[in-house]
Amino acid sequence: MRYYDVLLLRSSAPALTYHGEENLQAGSIVSVPLHTALKEAVILRQTHKPEFETASIASVSERFYAPEQIELAKFIAEYYFSSLGEAISLFLPFRKQREVNSEKLIVNSGKVPTLTDSQQNAYEALMQKDKALLFGVTGSGKTEIFIALMAQMLCEGKPSIFLMPEISLTPQMEKRLRAYFGEQVAMWHSKLTKKKKESILEDIYSGKVRIVAGARSALFVPLKDVGLIIVDEEHDDSYKAMTRPRYHARDVAVLMGSRLGAKVVLASATPSVSTYCKYDVVRLENAYIQTKKTYRFIPGDSINTPILGAIEKHFKAKDQSLLFLPTRGNFKYLYCEKCGKTHLCPYCSVGMALHRNKRHLKCHYCNFTEAIQDTCTYCGHQPLKSERMGTAEAIEVIENAIDGITIEQFDKDAITTPKKLEQALKRFESAQSDLLLGTQMLSKGHDYANITLSVIMGLDYILGLADYRARERAMSLLFQIAGRSGRAKEAEVVVQTGDAEFFQSYLEDYERFIKDELDFLKMAHYPPFASLARILIAHKDESKAAKIVLDTVTKLKAFEEVQIVGHGKAPVEKIAGKYRFAVLLRAENRVPLLKALHGVDRREIEIDMDPVEFS
Repeated sequence: MRYYDVLLLRSSAPALTYHGEENLQAGSIVSVPLHTALKEAVILRQTHKPEFETASIASVSERFYAPEQIELAKFIAEYYFSSLGEAISLFLPFRKQREVNSEKLIVNSGKVPTLTDSQQNAYEALMQKDKALLFGVTGSGKTEIFIALMAQMLCEGKPSIFLMPEISLTPQMEKRLRAYFGEQVAMWHSKLTKKKKESILEDIYSGKVRIVAGARSALFVPLKDVGLIIVDEEHDDSYKAMTRPRYHARDVAVLMGSRLGAKVVLASATPSVSTYCKYDVVRLENAYIQTKKTYRFIPGDSINTPILGAIEKHFKAKDQSLLFLPTRGNFKYLYCEKCGKTHLCPYCSVGMALHRNKRHLKCHYCNFTEAIQDTCTYCGHQPLKSERMGTAEAIEVIENAIDGITIEQFDKDAITTPKKLEQALKRFESAQSDLLLGTQMLSKGHDYANITLSVIMGLDYILGLADYRARERAMSLLFQIAGRSGRAKEAEVVVQTGDAEFFQSYLEDYERFIKDELDFLKMAHYPPFASLARILIAHKDESKAAKIVLDTVTKLKAFEEVQIVGHGKAPVEKIAGKYRFAVLLRAENRVPLLKALHGVDRREIEIDMDPVEFS
């Protein structure tokens, strides 16, 4: 009889001991009984017979985790403060006894894109480097370079992983990749059905699929001997997971590349300041098609006459437009004119979003919904007013002002399935809709030749966020949304802001903005010149939560190299009935910060290493 320490997958439980007759390797996936159910688990190590009674392993799967997956999972668990069972569950296992056909493969169409001189220079520079940042202006043809790199890897018999910030990019990218690589491409993301995922895994195991593209979970597919990992739009916060393990896919991709001997290319038109600072930069300085772009800065915080006039002008010219708003839903909040209080979710200390087309209020934190309220719960005043425009109300205003315009709502309320996403983009691509109106999803790399107007609202709201990267986020957004227009013909960009001078000074040169921002971050001791961590405490009993904070802060004071930047109630004080507190920590080096955090880690606290979200 042999004894094994096993980890339950997707669980925060410590290792448990079971016995079995087979000689099993670390990484083997097994089923084990726990209470009355069978649970999936992974063998961690063989161990000595314990002094207590053990249960028997029920069955052994033909799938397993490779040693390099286990090693990476250990790093993720240690660095991002999760259990090893949670970290290893990020990865998709390999399958035993079926060799992947790794012979050299021919690119599907037998050809690769023809690169311009500047693209060819960038391609050659990237081939010389293990890891680098491809800093290319919007429309400079980064995708053609990615395809050329993937084709080279296939010729070397090596598969590639291509990451995008979210699935709103996948339909267009899938089309472009399939044109060159056909059935060797699979798109991977969280919205796939279980059946579809199994089918793709089958094709990966058999060697049919050699390029996996998709959102951050695509990083963990079981491809053998990966030669290339591309992280497109590397600046995007969607790469950071907001639940445990709170890993950052870009940073894990770089680590994975160095561990697996794979080339890593990070790419963006607006690279994050930290990436620009850390890695070699390969530049693409000119757009593939040179077009003229005119910027117009206007005041206000609503869809006003200048915005309507611009949309109508481009609509009448039979061109397409794009309008960005920083919020989803309808009017964002209901508030009382008399006492000034916002109508809050009863379980979270945030305003309830008004969804007028569904005739309800919804909390975007805990999903509680209720009927639209007309009376202030604090002082009884009627009626409640609505504040800050959202997508649904913006559509209503524009449709009432411009006869015959067809608007595509492009946010998480309208785009709830991959099919709806595909249909919306197909309608826009075939000019069935005239205006693409939405939130953050709009900024992510869409490429349509007929867009001649970008309207950007709400930049002042983003600039005003309590976040050390607020300026970077606002500037990046301006460049990204502006870059969606003028791909093939002259375009206009209308920017609504009260701080035109700030944005105007960098319009021609994002790199100059990065350099100025680096000076500011260095002076203020923020990343990349320091490491940050955020501790979150949430409890139904406010006094218990406050005591945990006090205990944690007291312990942290013993670590001299770690600065407690601040502690107290979180900006969103309550979510789903739990009171929330936060502690923000900073250190010049990661090592003492990690040591301090492991010194205070306990079940009641959540640790977010390298945080990007501060609410």
